[in-house]
This record gives sequence, structure tokens and C-alpha cells, in this order.
Amino acid sequence: MKDIIKEADFRRELKGTPAVGYLFFGEEDYLKANAIRLARKTLCGEDEGLACFNDIRLGGADFTPDKLLDAMATPPMGSERKVITVTGINFNTMRAGDLENLMEALAELENYPFNAVIVSADSDCLEAGSLPKRPSKLLSELGEYLIPVNFEKNTPAKLAGWVQKHYLHHGVQASPDLCHFTVTYCGRDMYILANEIEKVAFYVLSHGRTAATEEDVKAAAIPAMEYDAFAFTNAITERRRGDALDILADLKFRRVEPLYILSEVSRVVCDLAMVGTLQAGGQTAAEIAGTLKMHEYRVGLYLRQTAKVPPERLRAAVTACKEADAAMKGALGASGGYGVIEKLICAL
Repeated sequence: MKDIIKEADFRRELKGTPAVGYLFFGEEDYLKANAIRLARKTLCGEDEGLACFNDIRLGGADFTPDKLLDAMATPPMGSERKVITVTGINFNTMRAGDLENLMEALAELENYPFNAVIVSADSDCLEAGSLPKRPSKLLSELGEYLIPVNFEKNTPAKLAGWVQKHYLHHGVQASPDLCHFTVTYCGRDMYILANEIEKVAFYVLSHGRTAATEEDVKAAAIPAMEYDAFAFTNAITERRRGDALDILADLKFRRVEPLYILSEVSRVVCDLAMVGTLQAGGQTAAEIAGTLKMHEYRVGLYLRQTAKVPPERLRAAVTACKEADAAMKGALGASGGYGVIEKLICAL
């Protein structure tokens, strides 16, 4: 197996002589997407008319090893290298025969040195094992042909630094304290943070100022509870009662109103049920996003979750949320409301 490197190592290699194949894995999907954009910009050539021929994108739904082989065999146009990105594969559920065929295709990489193949696995689509000493069998097998690049979860300090740079990118000053507050208020998901920071920056500039405050974040950004609800709902529907109760304890410590918690969980449960129903009816992720007026990134998150939870359990969760809503109306005070949610957790 090739040595595991980090994102910073990959960026340095791009400036020199990149390898013919990389495997992106780890928790920070946002940074993977940025690294792919950087690779395309660096390697596909400056001529936009030719660059499109050197930027080959293969998706999970229609991906086959034969398509990868065909893409690998075609030389670049007007450039020394071309980039082939493979995304959307869930390695954890991949059939043994399909995985074997993929390995056979990757074994041909060295015969086509003009390629830079990037296989990018979403955070929950490749079990990495216990790193660095005990990588999983799957990671080890893929690492025979691809250099593994681990996109580790950012530390709070590093994430706050990234937030500050993101504010500056939009022309707004943000103090270190405000950057930490932004993470606390909006959550740690970098996709979400990027979106919320852009909204806050626009709000600040529209009011003729260039420095953001906590009041600006509260006025323009969506609090993290909306996103906590997704993790909370996942734990409930997957019957991970201990995890669900831990999340509830954290929300309770933060004094989030029980009615608000239940409303957010109910919304996510209903969205999951609708996404699952539309997928069962044959709609693609893009079509589901259009039907529900939902961002494709969120649809992707929901589809990964519906693959783990049987449809009948989602239907039961919808019914349980309706019953909890009725019980919440009769609950006395916050403590009674939290008790209703505890019963919901234990009922499924």
C-alpha cells in the first residue's frame, strides 16, 4: 500500500509532478471538492476550449471500469496531463465483482502517465479503518494503485482560521472571536459555513460596513440546529438510541426549545420520506432536487441516509413524529417537552 498523505501534501505535489492516481477519503468533503477544482485548474491547461477535453468526469450512477479505461487511454489535448475524476461510488456497499473490475482498471494506470486520476469517496462511503496503524482492507487494496489522501476533520482553531479567510474573500473583516462564534452558531459543516458566511458578508456590505459582528451573524445566518436535526434524525431512524440521547442532552444543555427540536426533526423525517419515495419512483438526484426545490447537496445527503433505513421505518418515523407533536401540545414546560422527544427516540 502507498503511504497516506494529507491535503497539504497533495497541493504541493500539484505544483511539481503529480502522481497518476489519488484516492480522496476522510471527513471533509468540502475540501475534497476544492482540491479537485484546483487539480483541474492546474493540470487541464489554460486554453478553455481545450481544457474541457482534459477534464473527464465519471459519476457513480453511470460509472463502469470500462468507461474509466476508455478515458485513461485517450491522450490529453494541448496539455501534458489530463484529469479524470471518479465520484459518487459507495465503496462500503460495492459488490466484490465490481470492486475487482475496478482494481483491474486501476492496475493499468501506470501505462498512461499523462493522466491524473482522482477517485473521491464521500465521508461515509469508504471505511478507512484505524489510522495510521491499521487501515481497512478496502483502503489497503485501493492504496496499491492510488495514493490515499486523507482529508481529516479540521480542528476548531484551523476551522476558525478558514472562516476568517472566507470572510476576507468576500471583503469583510471578522475578528477571531467572531470566527469561533460563526462556527458555534452555524455548525462545523464547511459547505454550510461557506454558504452562511457569504450571506453574512452580503448583509454587512449591504449596510455600508466592512466588519461583521455577532448581531450580523444572528440576523443573516441560519443557526446550527437546522443541521443538528439531520444528525439527530439519522440517529433516531437508525435506532442508535445512545447517540440520539447524547445529541438531545447537548441540545438541552444549549436550551434549545423542545418544540423547535421536534419541528426540525419532523421536517427532516418528512423530507427523507419524500426523497426515498421519489427515488423509488425512478427519479435521479437532480430530478428530486427540482421536484422538491431542494439543493442537490442536501438531496445527496438524504439519499445516502435513505439507503440505510428501510422505507417502513421512515413511514413509522413520520407517524411517531405526528404522535409526538400531539403529545407536545399537552406537555408541561420544557422538561415535559424533552420527555416527549425521549419517548420518540425510544419508540422507534
